[in-house]
Amino acid sequence: MIKAIIVDDEPYCCEMLSTLLEKYCPNVSVEAVCGSAAEALRAIEAHPVQLVFLDIEMPHINGFQFLERVSTIDFDLIFTTSYDQYALKAIKFSALDYLLKPIDRTELQAAVRKAHDRLHKPLPQQLQILLQKMHQPAQQVNQIALPTMEGLQLVPLESIISCASSSNYTIISLKEQQKITVSRTLKEVEEMLEDYMFMRVHHSFLVNLNEIRKYIKGEGGNLVMSDGSSVDVSRSKKDQLLRKLQPHKS
Repeated sequence: MIKAIIVDDEPYCCEMLSTLLEKYCPNVSVEAVCGSAAEALRAIEAHPVQLVFLDIEMPHINGFQFLERVSTIDFDLIFTTSYDQYALKAIKFSALDYLLKPIDRTELQAAVRKAHDRLHKPLPQQLQILLQKMHQPAQQVNQIALPTMEGLQLVPLESIISCASSSNYTIISLKEQQKITVSRTLKEVEEMLEDYMFMRVHHSFLVNLNEIRKYIKGEGGNLVMSDGSSVDVSRSKKDQLLRKLQPHKS
């Protein structure tokens, strides 16, 4: 049985989530329902738990500030949130789980199943990446947490050369001839990296602009990357790419 608490300032949302868990996730025992982060801090001390459903937008202390105030994070996390593009991107960047409100039953079951199957607790590095992403300018965040089939891999942004679509997965080419397969679509990876020096140059390819070594002319053209690999450029992306590669050209 997974012991959990719900942290959300909206009573209706707490009630709905409690009902969904009781009905569809019988392996979850809700130990406490907290209407504020301050209440949740007290509850965690009184009820050691394995899982926290955490709302992001709360008055006085939001979900991220709550995490900064927890002395020891030895529980798994599932964020619950209304759609907030920036917060959602930060959560994806750190490879932590989230549920969009109104919470869907099947998505809830999948998230709980992942929490149950996971042997590790949220890595301190994951939370560090999350809080960096929320509080610091994009260029100061230098790592991304990537979910692979073996677990999580924390990768320096500068080590990524290119990303290639492979159905519902993405193959990421790293320096020193390394490749990892990530359980995210290329579109999701693109959204995570769009604040940095990356560009989608083809429906199947995303590249690190700093790792381009040569552009070869053509209908769309081709890129030669720092690892020697060749990446196609689509005709529709050619002009945008050349503007980025020649920013001072009139």
